[in-house]
Amino acid sequence: MKLTRDEFRERFRAQFVDPAFDAHANEVASLEAVAWGAYDEGRKAPRTRKAGSGFKDPQYDLSIDWLAARDAIKSAQRLHDDPGTQTRILVVAGASRNEHTCPGEISKTMRLAFEACAELRAKDCHVDLLDLSRTTAEYGRTIHPCKACVSTAMPLCHWPCSCYPNHALGQTQDWMNEIYPMWIGAHGIAIITPVYWWQAPTPLKAMMDRLVCADGGNPDPTSTHGKDAAKAKALELAGWNYPRHLKGRVFSVLVHGDTEGANGLRQNLHDWLVEMHLEPANADLARYIGYYQPYATSHDDLDADEALIKETRGSMRVLADRAKRLRTEPARVELEEARPK
Repeated sequence: MKLTRDEFRERFRAQFVDPAFDAHANEVASLEAVAWGAYDEGRKAPRTRKAGSGFKDPQYDLSIDWLAARDAIKSAQRLHDDPGTQTRILVVAGASRNEHTCPGEISKTMRLAFEACAELRAKDCHVDLLDLSRTTAEYGRTIHPCKACVSTAMPLCHWPCSCYPNHALGQTQDWMNEIYPMWIGAHGIAIITPVYWWQAPTPLKAMMDRLVCADGGNPDPTSTHGKDAAKAKALELAGWNYPRHLKGRVFSVLVHGDTEGANGLRQNLHDWLVEMHLEPANADLARYIGYYQPYATSHDDLDADEALIKETRGSMRVLADRAKRLRTEPARVELEEARPK
């Protein structure tokens, strides 16, 4: 899969096809030479520092990017654990559609998300809205795909993910380092999404895949000396504890569609969250807006569907109440899992 020098040049310069760059051809060529050196030498994490205390190998060189992501997660966990703060709910809008790009029209998902946020704020919750459609409408807003390290060995999947950024491959500006703290800081999660071809929309599925490290991931990359598969396999075979980094948060799911597939996706999302040891609020919804009606009038159909708006708000009231109770209820006795993963 290694590119030749000429292949790399062609691919790198494809980013600068705008004629406005023509006057800066020498500068682009200079940057291309630097980028080729990083690629050819595999400089994935060019800025590092010694891990220091708290890690298995304090002398191992850890990525500055990864350490910053780790610090953000720790800060979010402290916020989550502070009993004096408002109950925090993360509302995830899963649609790809965005009024600032080709469709030119706000998504029905976002309209439902606004209703959800309003109801949660009325319940005195702090609300964070994660609009995944920003990946389609915002420069440099990317969720890179999961590289499936966990399928080699669970300890090879680091928490937070250490696969990105990979500066050598130009795999930068990964949004997940901002998204992980949003999940960690939340007491409750609401996922509101359309169904695309019986499945989750692309940015939602990408986020789901990248959250695998939150469910059993290794918080110490020095224990595997980065991505040393043999060390990771040895750790897993010696007995891995599969830490559930999102355990105990409560969730609800609202899936909407226009023809088919809403119930299947609702069940998939529910099962995924339960598998990560989140608690169901028992307020999931799967509904159809303008069932088999023209797409052109779908917003009119939503306007007319007062029952769905009431259900959306009711689901959020249940989620808020459950999240608040979970903060004060005593911990439940956990049964040992026969097979954690």
